Amino acid sequence: QVRLVESGGGSVQAGDSLKLSCAASVSAFSFYAFAWFRQAPGKEREIVAAINRGGDSTYYRDSVKGRFTISKIKDGTKNFVYLQMNDLSPEDTAVYYCAARLDQSARYYVRETQYNDWGQGTQLTVSS
Repeated sequence: QVRLVESGGGSVQAGDSLKLSCAASVSAFSFYAFAWFRQAPGKEREIVAAINRGGDSTYYRDSVKGRFTISKIKDGTKNFVYLQMNDLSPEDTAVYYCAARLDQSARYYVRETQYNDWGQGTQLTVSS
């Protein structure tokens, strides 16, 4: 059973940095690919960043390239997926979701339907 718990959201000013965390309770962390999605009010959920199970291949949507970094870290007995966000803008305001997929390949995935497990989300609000 997979449990994903996001944290780190909040209210910040434009230009600030913030790091989101996703604590992943999975039995074989190294076999999971992950992603961060976001959903702004009145909009559909969209991919933000994705990482393959090996942690060596990543994807970013164009609007966050160069500003956001996704990483996958095993810290002792705990597993985390991070999203470091720099130079935030009001357009980044959304609920951010962590998603996981047990995977056999070395690729990343960018569509919602490709992920089986989701966290509850964490709110990020960026003020101008």
